[in-house]
Amino acid sequence: MKAKCCPNTSFRKIARSVHEAARDVSRRIAATPEYVRSRHERKKVEMLFAHLKRILKMDRLRLRGMSGATDEFTLAAAVQSLRRLAKLTSQGPPAPV
Repeated sequence: MKAKCCPNTSFRKIARSVHEAARDVSRRIAATPEYVRSRHERKKVEMLFAHLKRILKMDRLRLRGMSGATDEFTLAAAVQSLRRLAKLTSQGPPAPV
């Protein structure tokens, strides 16, 4: 098999990236339960931003300046929170078990 794979070399060399040590560290961190919980919480926040951008058309701010952008984004976030609150309250209280 080796003769077919590498006919001109006596051994087969697999290069290791110079950044592989950093990748190993990030793999170890990714295996921790704290990272899994953080990733789950971060996904919730990212989904809210995606909803703002896609559904509420906040892909481009209309107001100029930092204060205008802050006001517009705060208003959009408040609208999003009110929509979620209305959806939760329309379901009524949870059924007793």
